[in-house]
Amino acid sequence: MFGIDTKGVYAIAPTPFLPDGAVDWESIDSMCDFYLESGVDGLTILGILGEAPKLQPEESVGIVKRVLARFDKPVVVGVSAPGFAAMRALAGESMAAGAAGVMITPPAAMRTDDQIIGYYAQSVAQIGSDVPFVLQDHPLVTTVQMSPGVIRRIVTENPSCVMLKHEDWPGLEKMSTLRAWEAKGEMRHISILCGNGGLFLDFEMERGADGAMTGYAFPDMLVDLVKKHFAGDNEGMHALFDAHLPFLRYEHQSGIGLAVRKYVLSRRGAIKHADLRVPGPKMSATTKAEVDGLLARLAKIDPRAAF
Repeated sequence: MFGIDTKGVYAIAPTPFLPDGAVDWESIDSMCDFYLESGVDGLTILGILGEAPKLQPEESVGIVKRVLARFDKPVVVGVSAPGFAAMRALAGESMAAGAAGVMITPPAAMRTDDQIIGYYAQSVAQIGSDVPFVLQDHPLVTTVQMSPGVIRRIVTENPSCVMLKHEDWPGLEKMSTLRAWEAKGEMRHISILCGNGGLFLDFEMERGADGAMTGYAFPDMLVDLVKKHFAGDNEGMHALFDAHLPFLRYEHQSGIGLAVRKYVLSRRGAIKHADLRVPGPKMSATTKAEVDGLLARLAKIDPRAAF
């Protein structure tokens, strides 16, 4: 179930496109099957790396309905938009279609604590206080800085906030602060799933994270990593993480990272094409060679990279 006690891995799914830029509806089906076979606990669609700003409203709704028809685990829908009308419409359509909740990212214009807190109060008023939502804290992309105190106020003042998507960097101390407040009864408990491509996931788990909500091209590895932690095998967790770290780092590059991720997902059979909808970067022959080299190195340790 999706809520304040959610644990595990929610994969951030890309949006598959055909080479001509049209939505690749068939690849949405194969992508859902791939994530189910990978063992993820849920899926998050139309996030920042789902190229949501490039979609028309009717495409977004169509993608939501297609995913929900195929994926039989909880689905969270990113509904962030420049205006509340679009947010309200997509949230309403998504929840009516069977989504478990929505994810809300603050717009870059938010600069003061009161602006950020007010924005979330207004968002809840627009989508309805009965809609569970994920608070996304991703300052490297949004430039919006949320202190632990701001997060606590949003959580306290909005009972429908059930999860923090933690993507601050550096952010380990922030997580420790939030969990310490929970332990003291100074903040109600919420689920914390971590993003940033999983780049700090091993230490984040030890700091109190409940799992991952990110888009790494090997979601099955993230599933294994989280399971190792909850089984008490932190040494094995770190070893698995260390094996993947060179590729994690490469895939996390700004801009080209999504192209790399789609390239690997296409090679793994999750989607048919690696194309991004324009505007978007394309991998050069040199980049592909570097990625293939990294995969070959990883395959010596983890056979999942041998394809």
